Amino acid sequence: MNPVARLRAWRRARILAHHPLADATWQATVADLPVLDGLRPAALERLRELATLFVHAKTFSGAHGLDVDDAKRMAIAAQACLPLLELGMDWLDGWRSVILYPDTFVVDLEEADEDGVVHRGRDERIGESWERGPLILSWADAAPGAEPYGEGSNVVIHEIAHKLDQRDGYTNGCPPLHPGMDGAAWRRDFQAAFDALCAEVDAGRTTWIDPYAAEAPEEFFAVLSEHFFTAPDAVVELVPAVYAQLRAFYRQDPLARLAGR
Repeated sequence: MNPVARLRAWRRARILAHHPLADATWQATVADLPVLDGLRPAALERLRELATLFVHAKTFSGAHGLDVDDAKRMAIAAQACLPLLELGMDWLDGWRSVILYPDTFVVDLEEADEDGVVHRGRDERIGESWERGPLILSWADAAPGAEPYGEGSNVVIHEIAHKLDQRDGYTNGCPPLHPGMDGAAWRRDFQAAFDALCAEVDAGRTTWIDPYAAEAPEEFFAVLSEHFFTAPDAVVELVPAVYAQLRAFYRQDPLARLAGR
């Protein structure tokens, strides 16, 4: 282990030793989050450690008078760290702030058209993640049991997927891939599934996932990441090549985990 890795390991061990999470808080968190169903004890313990590190590393604040207590922090941390279970906390380096609104929040937008004219507007959102900036969430839509866009939707995992996608400085639906993964194969499999979804949306047909996934490749990756963890059976049935790519990237197989419950 190189000196930097040794220092990080020492710091993390120190945090876990000096800032232990109360058993009751963790047990309540696990009980409230069905997305954690099927995790084996060893995986749950790793997730607990990651969530503890997340809460220690990130500064939580409530907007519009929202009181952010330990239960809220841990509910967000557990969902945020599930995609990191086999990746590690280093993937969320570079930003520190988590902002919770009581409900949906409004952001100001600026967009230039083809003629260079800038149009300004306002958009109501339930989540947002900025590269090297805060993670912003609506607590009403991120709380345990919330499925804001229907069965299988999870705004915390969605926004964390964006954070992972942004790691290489580009938000394009292709996070930095691990050694041995084939970037061309990733782009081929995701593009084929994305094009098929866009065709369904353009034809006005009902889609199996939130049609917002057809907005852009980065939204497709984020929405598919939600369902990879919450409804892996649907992902592997309908877009098996994408499931295989997500399994290789996240280094997890939620379908096998849920099948073994």
